[in-house]
Amino acid sequence: MKPAPLIACHECDLLQRETLLPHNGIARCARCGAELYRDRPDSLNRTLACTLAAMALFAVANAFPIVGLSVNGDVVQTTLAGAVRTLYRDGMWPLAGLVFFTTIVMPTLQMAGMAYLLLPLRLGRMPRRPAFVFRMVHWAMSWGMTEVLILGILVALVKLAHIAGVVPGIALWAFGALMLLLAATSAAFDPREFWERVSVSRRGSEVPVLTHSSASAPTAARAGLFTCHRCGLLSKARAQAHKGECPRCGARLHFRKPESIARTWAFLTAAIVLYIPANTLPMMDTSSLFGAQRDTILSGVVYLWISGSWPLAVVVFIASVAVPMLKIIALIFLVVTAQRHSRWLPGQRTRIYRIVEFVGRWSMLDIYVVTVLVALVQFNALATIQAGPAAIAFGAVVVLTMLAAMSFDPRLTWDGNEADHD
Repeated sequence: MKPAPLIACHECDLLQRETLLPHNGIARCARCGAELYRDRPDSLNRTLACTLAAMALFAVANAFPIVGLSVNGDVVQTTLAGAVRTLYRDGMWPLAGLVFFTTIVMPTLQMAGMAYLLLPLRLGRMPRRPAFVFRMVHWAMSWGMTEVLILGILVALVKLAHIAGVVPGIALWAFGALMLLLAATSAAFDPREFWERVSVSRRGSEVPVLTHSSASAPTAARAGLFTCHRCGLLSKARAQAHKGECPRCGARLHFRKPESIARTWAFLTAAIVLYIPANTLPMMDTSSLFGAQRDTILSGVVYLWISGSWPLAVVVFIASVAVPMLKIIALIFLVVTAQRHSRWLPGQRTRIYRIVEFVGRWSMLDIYVVTVLVALVQFNALATIQAGPAAIAFGAVVVLTMLAAMSFDPRLTWDGNEADHD
């Protein structure tokens, strides 16, 4: 009987054998509990259907206004691209670039790349250069933030309702449906099935699947095997080689992320420095007939609370104040314990890393709130809102903490425990 293929956990590097799963079943790592793979019935067809529907909705969402604001007969409406232009016109080009990148560029790359990969397979053909496009889609999924944008728009609507009449636009509903479809696309897509179909289409040029390794090597690195974090393939490293290239998707491979600790510290240090102005400088500058007002992140939370929208106040406080601070503290803890080769509670430390990685994008909430308010509250002599310097600092903190989490290699958490599994 042919032995089952080997697979390595992306979070602790433990070598394990693949197993058949029940319908919609999930395979988890025996050591750290990370998800290894899951059964996704009819994965590629479902992913393609959701992608094509999402592309249609994305076009509608960017062609029509998201929301309108009416004051004394004057109506101001904005599209997402219009909001980006307003930020750029006001001199906030770093903020405009960040919003454009995370809400327009990355979702576009994700949907276009997914359609490019799956449409030819559906038609019985082979996509050209699938490895490059596959890596691009994987990268775009990490930085696309449509779900955070929707929550930011809802928070902005609550604030705008106290200023003037709010008229939700067609794009608001389109973005809401788009959020659900993109989530469904990510949940339905099975990289394993995709590469199996691609291998079949290549007619005999399949990448060899490893089915055996040294019994004394509990981890892929100890066995001299590279783990691809893009497509999951295990491949043999050449003698004395510490880096390579995935033979299937072309991603760069290392036994451990190079300079992981140093790069994580660099991103964390920059984030800590910018966290102070992000919370002390004004996030928004409001000018009206009654004078000027400068709001920080905390004053915005207080405004939502006293206006009766305490659930949103809690959400904004958690996403914009608590989460960035706790992310920084958690990452410092993870880096210090990894540096010291600590064997203390590796399972709990790995779970902390998963949480940090999951919540990272939600700190962008306040950036999207500011974007919508700046675009809509433009009534010249009556009232105008401009983004403050804290918005740029806060956006940088979010990006830096995300980069720090991406730079940290969770397998370092388990390296000190390998002797216990020899």
